[in-house]
Amino acid sequence: MPVRRRLLLLLLTVALLPTGVAAATAAPLRADSGEFSARGLGGGVTIVPGRSGLVEISGYDGADLPAGSSLRLTAPAGARVTGTPLADTARFQGEVTADGTSGTYTYVRDSGPGSWKDGGYPFALAVDARAVPGTRLPGCAVVLTDAGGARRASGRCTVTVGMPVPTLTEPAGGTFVSGAARLAGTSYPGARVSVLDAAERTVCAEVARIDGTWSCTPDTPLPAGANRLHAGAAFHGVSAVGEDVDFTVTARTP
Repeated sequence: MPVRRRLLLLLLTVALLPTGVAAATAAPLRADSGEFSARGLGGGVTIVPGRSGLVEISGYDGADLPAGSSLRLTAPAGARVTGTPLADTARFQGEVTADGTSGTYTYVRDSGPGSWKDGGYPFALAVDARAVPGTRLPGCAVVLTDAGGARRASGRCTVTVGMPVPTLTEPAGGTFVSGAARLAGTSYPGARVSVLDAAERTVCAEVARIDGTWSCTPDTPLPAGANRLHAGAAFHGVSAVGEDVDFTVTARTP
């Protein structure tokens, strides 16, 4: 076969190879080559506005890193880092910047099993009281570096603003009321509030007003005797359930 024809057939064969075949023949990146961890770091948490919660970072599957390596979390917009509560302070030192924009764990003991692969690394985050439930705060990121400052893995953390727990304040616990008594309480403004009985049946529902109050009257009068109700609220894909309230409905007189 002429050389020119053989070259043409070779070029056609390469062009018709399925996508990814050439990549599969390339040498794989080694976990200890300085490239990012294949799986990457990450973690997620849901925190109610004005409250704090813990996001645990895990997922590193690269090479063991010695003392001097560190894990840094950058807080998302609308939140701040308030602590690094890892209990094993003999192995790790924690530090939080004065403005709460980031927190860091540094591995300080070069003994025992390899660091960063043995569980979650918790960071305490506080969410702004003005945050809107159901939103995901942007900008939460984590970076793992070795003792020389080279990046070995990175990822993102998910911080979702949770739903404040609704309250049922009327009737008050332990009181006696009529079966058609008005039910009322508080919730996040605009949240859909449902009042449920002990069997999880909806008694009535209403949308919380701009001041956070809500009220509704049972569609069907509550039965006489002991009753137990609680409020549930939903807003932008997140929900919360309030505490049970026990009270007694008086029998109707003829």
